[in-house]
Amino acid sequence: MAIKVRPLHDRILVKRLAEEQKTAGGIFIPDTAKEKPQRGEIVATGKGRINEEGKALALEVKVGDKVLFGKYAGTEIKLDDQEYLMMREEDILGVINK
Repeated sequence: MAIKVRPLHDRILVKRLAEEQKTAGGIFIPDTAKEKPQRGEIVATGKGRINEEGKALALEVKVGDKVLFGKYAGTEIKLDDQEYLMMREEDILGVINK
């Protein structure tokens, strides 16, 4: 699916990943008790942060990376009936390696 928006500068567009439906002990979690996931996949990135000389510094993350972010990070937006988060690269806590 092609994304119809391109983030600017050091911003990235993240799609939240679904959380597990049950705990490690086998207990199922109802929808009313779930929190919004703090993991997502990057679907679009900007060109990078602009430094004092006017040059773009490349981002450390790329499209397809699975990332962790803060609970209140980013701005929620809706595109084509899908929910995304627009955030700065500095809001990313880490990249999930598998």
